[in-house]
Amino acid sequence: MDTTSATSRRTLLMGAAATLGLLATATPSARAADRQPTPRPAFVQEPVCEVKAGPQRIAVTFDDGPDPEYTPQVLRMLRRFRVRATFCVVGTAVERHPRLLRTIHDEGHAIAGHSWSHPDLQQLSPTGVAEEVERNLTAIHRVLPDLRVGWFRAPYGRWSPEVMGALSANGLRPLGWSVDPVDWSQPGTDVIVERVLAATTTGSIILNHDAGGDRSQTVAALEQWLPQLLAAGYRFVQPT
Repeated sequence: MDTTSATSRRTLLMGAAATLGLLATATPSARAADRQPTPRPAFVQEPVCEVKAGPQRIAVTFDDGPDPEYTPQVLRMLRRFRVRATFCVVGTAVERHPRLLRTIHDEGHAIAGHSWSHPDLQQLSPTGVAEEVERNLTAIHRVLPDLRVGWFRAPYGRWSPEVMGALSANGLRPLGWSVDPVDWSQPGTDVIVERVLAATTTGSIILNHDAGGDRSQTVAALEQWLPQLLAAGYRFVQPT
């Protein structure tokens, strides 16, 4: 028997066994790695959910308008209590009611974008998201060509990296909220009032709606909680 050949064969067999052992050990880990979800990219920026303008400074915002029935009622209430608000407007509504948008602006309220047609932006492609943001801005600028829109609120608060990327590309900041009385669901005027008063504190951004359905409860509640917050020492500002 050739001892040199036998030794070579043993060396080869041991090397093969070691290699197989390493593969067997590595395979479960590789499979586990394959099961790990691909991390989504981080937001380019985070939604702003409070104002930082000093003690007892708060903000009130209105979504989904302008609406020919309820936006004028909201404006009258704000005028009555000398409050400046922020209106997050939808492009299709702006296209239908351009004079209302101009009235909002002329009365000193801030205007923010709120998409072209109010979809869930998380369900759209990056191209679709960009189109919703840009068409919204175009509709606003047709009415107010000199206005610099600085804020955008995603419908339903459905943010995504794609939305944040589109905002950054258009020089917009994401506007969130910290107080949501869920007024759109029409829970009752007293419920809306209670929810706003219970949750509001320094820095709060209060979410309301002036369009998208029957907003009579929102208007009635506004007449109650606005003067109560003012009497408690709160003052309304616009996000900056």
